[in-house]
Amino acid sequence: MNEKAVVLGLSGGVDSACTAAMLRDQGFAVTGVFLSRGGHVDADARRTADALGIDFLSVDMERELEREVIAPFIEGYLHGRTPIPCVLCNPAVKFRLLFDVADRLGAQFVATGHYARVGRTPDGVPALYRSPAGNDQAYMLYRLPVEWLARLLLPLGNEKSKADIRAQAQRAGLAISEKPDSMEICFIPDGDYAAYIESRGICPPPGDFVDEQGKVLGRHRGIHHYTVGQRRGLGVAAEGRLYVTRIEPETNRVVLALSDPYRAQIEVGELYMTAPEYGALSAFEADVLVRHGKKTYPARILRTGEKTARVEFFQPARAPSPGQSAVFFAPDGRVLGGGFIQR
Repeated sequence: MNEKAVVLGLSGGVDSACTAAMLRDQGFAVTGVFLSRGGHVDADARRTADALGIDFLSVDMERELEREVIAPFIEGYLHGRTPIPCVLCNPAVKFRLLFDVADRLGAQFVATGHYARVGRTPDGVPALYRSPAGNDQAYMLYRLPVEWLARLLLPLGNEKSKADIRAQAQRAGLAISEKPDSMEICFIPDGDYAAYIESRGICPPPGDFVDEQGKVLGRHRGIHHYTVGQRRGLGVAAEGRLYVTRIEPETNRVVLALSDPYRAQIEVGELYMTAPEYGALSAFEADVLVRHGKKTYPARILRTGEKTARVEFFQPARAPSPGQSAVFFAPDGRVLGGGFIQR
């Protein structure tokens, strides 16, 4: 393989554009790959490739995205879960397609504009680490296999702020240096998950809001409108602020309470150990993220099966929601693994 060739996921945003410029300036032969839906190619991605003088390809991901991401996303909401599409997409669609292109072209490396770091442990094991950036994205990448980490480049992993990235893009002469960030899911650009599900012809029925004793407090619009920890848009009068503490698809009820939902332990399934040497451990301690963000909770992880574990928090964690991921980190920020929250 060509050790100076890299296939880059080029999205049309400032992060991947800056990544392309950095890799080019480091002497890599960069091929920018836009993952399209139905053949639509983002004009900014193509303009970036032209401006930097790098090769450009478009690869359609519509079939894989539908099967591996969209269908499980909808199914999750219909069962009272809150799935994170990027966690599903990265190993099953995005990086798989990028590595397929790299193998076809004989490129040694794959790169993206994610804010995370790759490195090696003292024993030489490829490892994924958190980024010092405020919008660290290692949480979204924890299911990438170690053989991919060995070939992965994340040039933005040591950057500390988005302002620095935009300044670098401007110095590189990239017109998209001030392009707003995309904060929503790629297949739901307006962020209205419930409307998207309904647009697919799926309309879960209204049901009851109840308190923790089962008393009816009002009517909800369908369980796909709600997630654990939600406190806005409930439309129920009470003596204080109400929170969603539980969603019961089997009874079509949404349980509300006056207290913010905290949990002392959770069960996780589909366990994936990013750090191979942790795969054989029956118990270990780690800092745990229960959603994408900064707040971690120290915990003890106890294996309960080949692909299951119980997470016991030293202090209760706020609103862990079924369908989201619980991701485990070492004190130095290394990603150890994680799993999908079951209950």
